[in-house]
Amino acid sequence: MREEFLHYIWQHKKFNALDLNTVDGKKVVIKKVGQHNHNAGPDFFNAQLYIDEQLWAGNVEIHLKSSDWYAHHHETDIAYDNVILHVVWEYDADIFRKDGTTIPTLELKNYVSKHLISNYNDLMNSSKTWINCEYGFQDIDDFTFNHWMESLYIKRLEKKSTTINELLKSSKNDWEAVLFQMLLKNFGLKVNGEAFFSLAKSIDFSIVKKVKPNLEQLEALLFGQANLFESRYLLGDIEDVYFKNQKEHYQFLKHKFKLDSFGVSPIQFFRLRPPNFPTIRLSQLANLYHQKTHLFSEIQQLKTLDDFYSYFKIETSTYWETHFNYGKTVKHSKKYLTKNFIDLLLINTIIPLKFAHAKAMGRDIENEVFKLISEIKIEKNSIIDKFLSLREIQETALKSQALLELKNNYCDKNHCLQCAIGNKLLKS
Repeated sequence: MREEFLHYIWQHKKFNALDLNTVDGKKVVIKKVGQHNHNAGPDFFNAQLYIDEQLWAGNVEIHLKSSDWYAHHHETDIAYDNVILHVVWEYDADIFRKDGTTIPTLELKNYVSKHLISNYNDLMNSSKTWINCEYGFQDIDDFTFNHWMESLYIKRLEKKSTTINELLKSSKNDWEAVLFQMLLKNFGLKVNGEAFFSLAKSIDFSIVKKVKPNLEQLEALLFGQANLFESRYLLGDIEDVYFKNQKEHYQFLKHKFKLDSFGVSPIQFFRLRPPNFPTIRLSQLANLYHQKTHLFSEIQQLKTLDDFYSYFKIETSTYWETHFNYGKTVKHSKKYLTKNFIDLLLINTIIPLKFAHAKAMGRDIENEVFKLISEIKIEKNSIIDKFLSLREIQETALKSQALLELKNNYCDKNHCLQCAIGNKLLKS
């Protein structure tokens, strides 16, 4: 038995509320259970209830044992002076206010069904399973499951909106600058994401806007700030003209704009397939900003997945059609952004940014977001594969994003009582 479970029982009135009595025999009628408090102080604020037909308004405190009141030193804390009812699982001591009056105590264990307790124990004591509800996961009806998936996806977008708002503050509310930082991080994928993000933060976006009409200079700006002209990233002494021009461009830009790459994290090539080399990704990003005049506002107008695939059909500059790194020629090939890569940009940057912007403007675009994310194929990783083995799930990115939120912030933290699936299994 955990105190969290008692909070759940009280909040949702999962007990026989028709014939309640305090431990000293006074009749209790609940008018309002109160507002659940997740911070310091009593567990439920602004409750209303009758005790022997006298209406009381105040706070409710919940413990496993009534003696926990003293174990937690509430008797000396003025925050608990307004507690009107002490709800406990087991009564083992009288509780008094500082003025000597007794705080009414309700012992819950005689009012909760054994079936609910059994379900709770089955759910929370599944230590040998991947998730607590592994054996009941497939039994949840589609309506409950799909509605919860949509709610989880919105929760995930809300969290990303918080990060976006923090970036907005540091960029003086410049949405274009935030898009640049987030896109650059995404172009780095998992291996170079944080390094590319540090690169983005090392360049004021106003410089990017000034340089982007010249593709060669914009590429040199990104490569130079990423320290890719240093010998540790090169295959011996490089003699080709493009490399030398790039270095010269960067030295000019570095002096002109007083650039400093000291805080940029090291870029990695190790364990990357050549199409994902940082040289290729940075060239594609440079070409994107070179070609698109008003990237942020243009993205706002795109609606369908095909619109985005067409808009982001971007390749590298000509030099990188025959190179993956400076100094070594390879077979000629156009290196476009793939649809799978564009899907990742949509999932991790574009949709969250569109959602956050709409919210800031007071617009509701949930239906538009649901439609777009549902057109994207489900992401593949070990977590998603495991969920797919437990039940048949519509294979869209909405589901994979929701399932990641579920696993990381509910299953792994044993927050089953806050989960719609856990709640459904408790009631079953």
